[in-house]
Amino acid sequence: MNAPAPGVPQRRRGTNLPKMGDFNQAVILDSIRRSEEGLSRVELAALAGLAAQTVSNICRRLLDSGLIVEAGKDGSGPGKPRTILRLNPKGMYAVGVHIDPALTSYALLDAVGTVLFSVDEATELGIDPAQAVANMGTRILSVIEQSGVPFGRIAGVGVATPGPVDAASGTVVSPPHMPGWTRVPLRDILAETTGLTVVVEKDVTASAVAELWAWSGHAAANFVFVYIGTGIGAGLVLNDEVVRGSSGNVGEIGHIITDPDGPLCDCGRRGCVKVTCMPETVVGLAREAGVLPAHPVGEPAPALADELAAVARAAAEGEPSAVEILDNSARRMAGAVSVLTNLLDVDCVVFGGPFWPALAPVYLSKVPALVAALSVTTCVHSVEIAGTRLTSGEEAFGAACLVLEKSFNASAEQLLLDAKA
Repeated sequence: MNAPAPGVPQRRRGTNLPKMGDFNQAVILDSIRRSEEGLSRVELAALAGLAAQTVSNICRRLLDSGLIVEAGKDGSGPGKPRTILRLNPKGMYAVGVHIDPALTSYALLDAVGTVLFSVDEATELGIDPAQAVANMGTRILSVIEQSGVPFGRIAGVGVATPGPVDAASGTVVSPPHMPGWTRVPLRDILAETTGLTVVVEKDVTASAVAELWAWSGHAAANFVFVYIGTGIGAGLVLNDEVVRGSSGNVGEIGHIITDPDGPLCDCGRRGCVKVTCMPETVVGLAREAGVLPAHPVGEPAPALADELAAVARAAAEGEPSAVEILDNSARRMAGAVSVLTNLLDVDCVVFGGPFWPALAPVYLSKVPALVAALSVTTCVHSVEIAGTRLTSGEEAFGAACLVLEKSFNASAEQLLLDAKA
């Protein structure tokens, strides 16, 4: 196979074996996507380890389909100028839907991950779940129409939902805080309503995909994405690929013990993440301590996000009880995170999710040192602790990236499927 071109980072290599066209095409697309300046056919051949003719044939198909474009000549190197290839932003589009007990978010992305249209709406929990999902399908069609994007260029719909999920059937099983949503066939209902291909994943997995997409200019990544929403979960990326587990439910970390003397959990043990680190736990402790006013009986409860933000403001202003509550929360979270970093030997932990902004100042000041002290690999490498690179709304963005991931990313699973074709 050809050697990599100078200055071009190594990526997944393709294969010249028969019946591997889809895998090789994904290798080429992924390589072009990762390059900010674009790549020539010669560079692609070296990068992917493919024969020049194979690369030329694939690029011709991609050009004919409108997925890539020729973006001028590069004459900086020896020999004749090379034609640079880049993704065509208008070559394909994807819709993302993030379902939360409070809000359902929609986003429409182009092929390079630019958000062209987004909207948030209250989640319909007071009606039959199947009807609520059908209404989401109607809203998806409305989003596409409002965006002005040609329907034929929509590659599909990605749905991020609270777990657990049955990824094989595209079914949400029994998400917390969503009564009645038991084994709701999200994928089938949305596919029938929209006429589009639908991908269903846990919200933490979608967030990990979104973060990986944001890291696209980097070399192979190994990180845990800690999602702080109504619940807390973890997405996992190893060697630049999202790990999903045997049923698509990797990252259920709610029963990692962070405080053996902590509150009793419904699992029968004490001090689990579920009862020590959840945003509602922080808010409840703040109310007990008088940081937040008591909630009058019979009146609608304030939004959890607003109350958590109020606790964060009080801590920033030096209110002792608020400071203590958030410091304890950071300490407990660091204990849970260290279990993950020691087990998985990752380079980085990324925090995100809808409730992350309120916790970010305290967590980013406290968690790195705590994790370093608890890490068994400190003498070998450090573990970076970071906040998400994405702004609020990354969950819907990540849901749409689930569709782009299937189009651009060359996975071992895809290679095996192509081999069996």
